[in-house]
Amino acid sequence: MSIMTKIPSVNLQDFLSEDKKQKQQFVTELGNAYETIGFVALKGHFLDDELVNALYGEVKRFFDLPLEKKQQYEVPGIGGQRGYVSFGKESAKGRKEGDLKEFWHFGQYVEDDPELEKEYHANVEVKELPEFNAVGKQTYRMLEKTAKYVLRALALHLKLEETYFDEYIHNGNSILRPIHYPPITQEPDKAVRAAAHGDINLITLLMGAQGRGLQVQNHNGDWIDAIAAPDELMINVGDMLSRHTNNKLKSTIHRVVNPPQEMWGTSRYSIPFFMHPVSAMKLNVLESCIDEKNPKQFEDITAGAFLNQRLEELGLTKT
Repeated sequence: MSIMTKIPSVNLQDFLSEDKKQKQQFVTELGNAYETIGFVALKGHFLDDELVNALYGEVKRFFDLPLEKKQQYEVPGIGGQRGYVSFGKESAKGRKEGDLKEFWHFGQYVEDDPELEKEYHANVEVKELPEFNAVGKQTYRMLEKTAKYVLRALALHLKLEETYFDEYIHNGNSILRPIHYPPITQEPDKAVRAAAHGDINLITLLMGAQGRGLQVQNHNGDWIDAIAAPDELMINVGDMLSRHTNNKLKSTIHRVVNPPQEMWGTSRYSIPFFMHPVSAMKLNVLESCIDEKNPKQFEDITAGAFLNQRLEELGLTKT
């Protein structure tokens, strides 16, 4: 298998086209990318420039608020699943140093399911910014829609029914996380903007990967820059999907490195959407991904149990 040295680029409009050959080519390219490097840059998604610009404007306005205002939106006892999470609270699995970032969490807007509505925490409304929540919700919806079609393509690649994932991601426990990496004011002591980690979820859709910073580890162990074009989202496989496919689709270790010293004075913003299924989804290894060469590698577990296990490891919840 060849070693990837750059992130492949694909266009979702090929998958959405009426042309069967174009659609199949998208499925093949996406599947191959996720089996080799675990990342693709995606054009042709459902976010338009106007929405993206509105979101960045609102996010910057929020993080520019005084700290005591932001901290009013930090909800204790919920593992940071909604609202504000202050600087240095989260660390990568196995690391003591908190990452050099603060962030916000928008969660699911549940439709027609009172039981799930009780299970999920409510979204937090920011009083100072009347547009913040509306713009966040619209972005959440468009990224969720984009993710649905990416997962449909992956279902076909895995020889499953095209809509296999639909029921699990409808009202899924997905998170939209605007992140602010503040200017670095002194030589960081071991901490980086985001230490090397794999994502927990099915797939992650990342806005704002246009500048240097995000790096992905290929099969050789080399770190390669993952830089998207302005009209692209960076999309990677998370541990849940890797586990479900017996590691056929790769959840790749990635990190956000500190910028060169001359850029320490600048903030960096990045907005990932973590696509989670409903917590009842069984992540048991798919039968089609098990054979003599690839015996079953993972124990049976639900998405909810797996998420809780990982939130404890990240230091966001306590047992």
